[in-house]
Amino acid sequence: MLRHKSTLGRRESIRPPRRAVLIVIGADRTETTYLKGLRTHFVRCTVTMKIVEKPAAPDQMVEYTRAAFALGDFDEVWCVTDVDHYEREGGKVTAALAPAGDDIKLAISNPCFELWLLLHHEDCAAHCADCREVHTRLRKHLPQYDKTRLRFGDFAAGLDQAIRRAEKLGSDHTRNPSTGVWRLVDAVLENR
Repeated sequence: MLRHKSTLGRRESIRPPRRAVLIVIGADRTETTYLKGLRTHFVRCTVTMKIVEKPAAPDQMVEYTRAAFALGDFDEVWCVTDVDHYEREGGKVTAALAPAGDDIKLAISNPCFELWLLLHHEDCAAHCADCREVHTRLRKHLPQYDKTRLRFGDFAAGLDQAIRRAEKLGSDHTRNPSTGVWRLVDAVLENR
């Protein structure tokens, strides 16, 4: 930690400024609970997170994020969404890419966010038919898993493995399975 002398001759600590990250989530609970648990688990996290739940299609989420928030007030802005059924229903994930531009980053999971959770416990490189399949595989490791009562402690020990596994899968939302959540987690924990 940096220190400098005050005018009274005592040393004062100078903390680096906290980065502000806005995270808009296209679902209720699971993603929010995970990210809040992440922040709590890593107490030395140097990022301030503002999390907003906006259950909507990915293209609508990006429009909402751009309209509702002064993007200049944040060092980084993220939207977290699933491919799930949105791509089949009019390419709404792909439609979110252009309006997101360079200032809104997307953490897209194909087929769903629970893939990111599964990667904390096992490799998953084979196609996943849907979110139900991912839930079934996740319950093999966590029989009591309930997305409405997620406990970050169930995932903390596997975080580094999840990042490596997800990075290996890539962040191309058209590939199943894939997830870009590792990039968001990496950005939040850059100084852990």
